[in-house]
Amino acid sequence: MDNHTPTVLSIAGSDPYGGAGIQADLKSIHALGGYALTCITALTAQNSQGVAHVVATSSDILNHQLDTLLQDIKVDAVKIGMLANAELINVVADKITQYSLKNIVLDTVLISSSGHPLLEESAIECLKKRLFPKATIITPNLPEINHLLGTHFHGIAQEMDAIKEAFLKLGAQAVVAKGGHGLETDLATDVLLQPNHPPMPFSSPRIQTSHTHGTGCSFSSAIATFLAQGNDLTSAVQQAKQQMHLWFGQSESLQFDYQSNLTHRKEPLHHLNLGTEPSNN
Repeated sequence: MDNHTPTVLSIAGSDPYGGAGIQADLKSIHALGGYALTCITALTAQNSQGVAHVVATSSDILNHQLDTLLQDIKVDAVKIGMLANAELINVVADKITQYSLKNIVLDTVLISSSGHPLLEESAIECLKKRLFPKATIITPNLPEINHLLGTHFHGIAQEMDAIKEAFLKLGAQAVVAKGGHGLETDLATDVLLQPNHPPMPFSSPRIQTSHTHGTGCSFSSAIATFLAQGNDLTSAVQQAKQQMHLWFGQSESLQFDYQSNLTHRKEPLHHLNLGTEPSNN
């Protein structure tokens, strides 16, 4: 009987504030019972007010990180976040093929929530060509959907078939269109889009909170963890959605002593499971 600990490889940037990127993935994966392996694609300088500076890892260093890990340990799922440029995208795409990696969750990190570019504009076509067809699921929010597709969708239910078809034409296997930027005020609805299936919405009550830093990172790494544990894609997305609602709801318990009295901050999630575990049904 195979009872090994599920392993999830996070390939993403480092956040010294601890709420996004590699750090969010570490917390998310471990909170859900997985074991996180990490390969860093960029060093950032950021805090609750935004991203100040980014330095991408060299393709050589990323190549060595991945080879050193993957030659030693089997990986059950992969979460891909910030990749910064085409050189890093190509390294990751090549390693997915070389090591026959599975359960690939691609979080299309383009711009930080504070507006700082995190992927060179010239690399977007490379991202679509090299990684979209290799990803088990892609997890864009509404601004990312429009940026990637060159569209002006509003995130309403009637648009989901068109969004699905546009991503499928780019080689995507499945997409979850995140609803945090949508027009609904009472609900946050994420929609799973798969070939030969109608759009499948997952809704939860919208929680008004300043704790929105790194939510996309946490969601995508949660999906990867549930896939690593053997769940099918629909179940993995459903459980990740439930888990995000739990984390949002308990994050007000995080209270920091800041250097100033600014009221507009993007604060991190609280990943320790203080409340009820999400249902597996």
